[in-house]
Amino acid sequence: MKKVEKISGKALIPFLVFVSVYLVSGIVLHIRGVEMAFYQLPAPIAAFVGIISAFLLFEGSIDEKFDNLIEGCGDSNIIIMCLIYLLAGAFSTLAKASGGVDSVVGLGLAFIPSRFLTAGIFLIASFISLATGSSVGTITALGPIAVGLTESSGINLSMVLGALVGGAMFGDNLSIISDTTIAATRTQNCDMKDKFRMNIKLALPAGIITFILLIIFGSPEIQASQSQKSYAILDVIPYLFVLVFALMGGNVFLVLTGGIILSSLLLLIKNGFDLLVLSQTIWEGFTGMFEIFLLSLLIGGLSNMVSKEGGINWIISKINKFAKGEKSGELGIAALVSMVDIAVANNTVAIIISGPIAKKMCKEYKIDPRRSASLLDSFSCVFQGFVPYAAQVLIAAGFSNGAVAPFQLMPYFWYQFILGAIAIVSIFIPFTSPKDKWNFTYDMPESKVKAHISNLEDNRKA
Repeated sequence: MKKVEKISGKALIPFLVFVSVYLVSGIVLHIRGVEMAFYQLPAPIAAFVGIISAFLLFEGSIDEKFDNLIEGCGDSNIIIMCLIYLLAGAFSTLAKASGGVDSVVGLGLAFIPSRFLTAGIFLIASFISLATGSSVGTITALGPIAVGLTESSGINLSMVLGALVGGAMFGDNLSIISDTTIAATRTQNCDMKDKFRMNIKLALPAGIITFILLIIFGSPEIQASQSQKSYAILDVIPYLFVLVFALMGGNVFLVLTGGIILSSLLLLIKNGFDLLVLSQTIWEGFTGMFEIFLLSLLIGGLSNMVSKEGGINWIISKINKFAKGEKSGELGIAALVSMVDIAVANNTVAIIISGPIAKKMCKEYKIDPRRSASLLDSFSCVFQGFVPYAAQVLIAAGFSNGAVAPFQLMPYFWYQFILGAIAIVSIFIPFTSPKDKWNFTYDMPESKVKAHISNLEDNRKA
């Protein structure tokens, strides 16, 4: 006899507790004038409060609830996600320490004419973020240079900072080592290269249109005197290695390990083969991912508890009232992750929360998991690069030393507007849809899924 699945709106209360604690703390701190108010309370603490509320609200023994929590924390996709976070953190930190980011910036400035300054900032930010997987890191690295260049050009500072944020979100959305990509692909059980192929059809047109608009409307009133920054092609090689081999379909663990080895060799050469410095840098990369690592574990456990109590089924039942098929289902996924990101101002958190719900919706409405991963990442990217209290926007505005407020940047987030429009169009005109849909992945054991996918790939190549 088939077990009847629970459907309960009450089961969502722990999720609401988590979001409310996270959101209210940010609002209160913002009113008090605290900088980066929405990022002062560590997200894992808010998740822990949500878990406590689940233990208090849900029925069953303590042992049963604890088993459900551990089952969710120990889910294979959650563990894989966490391990990839560690490797991505180590690679990003090593590549930066060995001079990779500085060389990318210097290389870009050396070849971009001053009359294309704003478009050039967008282009450089796109590549740095694509290579490093970090929009915040990109804005932090390039922000002071962008502001310095505008001071001698007479160009609109808000437009330049808007281009900087847009380029950072472009790369973050596509990067295979971005925490948003890792979260989106693992929650939807698809490969990073497949999600990239889906996303590039949305992001590349948006990026090209934005670049053209910035060339037309972003020219300086006077020719800027560009300061020259030194660069070394050798320092860029680890980034190129990771990008190329990831897109070729290499195993993400092997690709990131290869990038770590190359970056380590560069760092050793520059530091006189000091193994202690190397190990400390790798550890710094690991610890830099601790918050998102822990948050993924806790949200995985909380999601499983909520799912067991029927919370996710309740959301699906409500969506069923307006969703009639694949298109309306995709709209539901897009709306869900957008609203969560607006609430928590963290695109990775938004994807981790929305992922399990989206996964069930894929099965319900026959949505390709790769498409679902693309929608999760794209729409969380749109709003993360737009809401004025998001870290990316706050940091960018901060470089202006009070000359520009976060709200003043919003009209210049052209890339985010265009990406959102193209993503919505893609729902009604499915130009990103692959020929071989893999919605069967939710009905088959993982071993059979991999074998089936391998056969599809072989047939496609033949």
